Amino acid sequence: MSLPCVVAVAPGSPADRAGLQPGDEVVAIGGRAPRDVIDWQMWVDDADIELDVRRGGLDQTLTVVKREGEPLGAEVSSALFDQVRTCDNHCEFCFIHQLPPGMRKSLYLKDDDYRLSFLYGNFTTLTRFTESDLERVVTGRLSPLHVSIHATDVEVRARMLRNRRGATSLRWLRALLDHGIEVHGQVVVCPGINDGAVLDDTLCGVLDDYPELASICVVPLGLSRYSTEDAMRAHTTDEARAVLDTVESWQRVFRSLLGRRMVFAGDEYYLLADRSFPSAQTYEGFPMHEDGVGMARAFEEEFLGRTDQPIGVQAGFFSWVEGAPATGYRAPRAAATPVRLQRRDLRPVGVLTAPYGARVLTPLLAGLPRDDVRVITVANEYFGGNIGVTGLMVGADLARTLGQEPDGHRYLVPDVCVSQGRFLDGMTPEELPRAVEIIPTDGVALRRALERSRR
Repeated sequence: MSLPCVVAVAPGSPADRAGLQPGDEVVAIGGRAPRDVIDWQMWVDDADIELDVRRGGLDQTLTVVKREGEPLGAEVSSALFDQVRTCDNHCEFCFIHQLPPGMRKSLYLKDDDYRLSFLYGNFTTLTRFTESDLERVVTGRLSPLHVSIHATDVEVRARMLRNRRGATSLRWLRALLDHGIEVHGQVVVCPGINDGAVLDDTLCGVLDDYPELASICVVPLGLSRYSTEDAMRAHTTDEARAVLDTVESWQRVFRSLLGRRMVFAGDEYYLLADRSFPSAQTYEGFPMHEDGVGMARAFEEEFLGRTDQPIGVQAGFFSWVEGAPATGYRAPRAAATPVRLQRRDLRPVGVLTAPYGARVLTPLLAGLPRDDVRVITVANEYFGGNIGVTGLMVGADLARTLGQEPDGHRYLVPDVCVSQGRFLDGMTPEELPRAVEIIPTDGVALRRALERSRR
């Protein structure tokens, strides 16, 4: 178990007044050793706490004078201080097994840790979940959690996870729901394995056994050119349409019996099936927006000015967990300072996006009363396969595309493909052959960026 290391202390905060410094390792809070940032948040929330710290190899105790609930004012270097619970499943469709070589080491870590599910929205299969974990989730009200279901048939689920515990681990889902924990589910559909009758059976099983689930997303598997699994393949158009028919049929059932649709198909299915996206109201508040469900419709609402605030979970959602590092989907993503325009910019604008994003953006931009804005589609040669989502655009593909574009234009890049100042392949925006503006990945931000240029 490693010790939480302080990386930042807010000036004038209780931590600062007590003498806590960056580089200090916190051995204990009130005599207890924190396991993770969840313990950290709960324990530093108390009034007048004692911190046992290690500085330069020497141990000392700091007394922090503060009110109950007052922020401590310190940030630590990681979310988990003990060992990350890694995944012992061997799913054929696991995207981490399909990553190219040479990426950042942290990207190859397969976690199945319920704490990261709570903190960052990662999905857990519950195959490594225990009674002790259940007690902690329930007593700490660690909610919501996100659970990979894939199939409710025990044999199909065990086969998909390549783990015999996959046949029984959904008992923990039932226990979580029994204790009032909010849970969102996920079904990754693999053609010929858990689609068709199996998908029908899965949604029927959800209704019978887990009707308290907050929502379920049904999404297609992603396949890069590095996949070595012969049984894994992309959906055909007809298969995508069949999945949508199944989801929409069960939406009607759930709505009739439970008063809500519960199950939603990922946006990729509508693009694969060449069908229109459902209305914004159909998504019932976009509960699984960050999982690619309703993003296209939400973007349209934002871009057309039907809302002035981005829809769905945004970066920094867990900023209230004091000390939690800015990592994962919800982390602040801006990697470059956007160009600050003092007056209206007359340059033509190119909006860079992946193939799926281009199909969403093209009709929206075509509806503008102007001819100086265009969509630039960035093919994903880095991952290859059927990867067409904007979040997986990398610097190499952007550089190749921008190298064929004229200089002197404005180029807008969505921040969803940037994390901690870098693209997934390690490149930075400053290394691209054309200057780019990194903007938030929502319709409000794009609309405002375009308002700064001529109409």
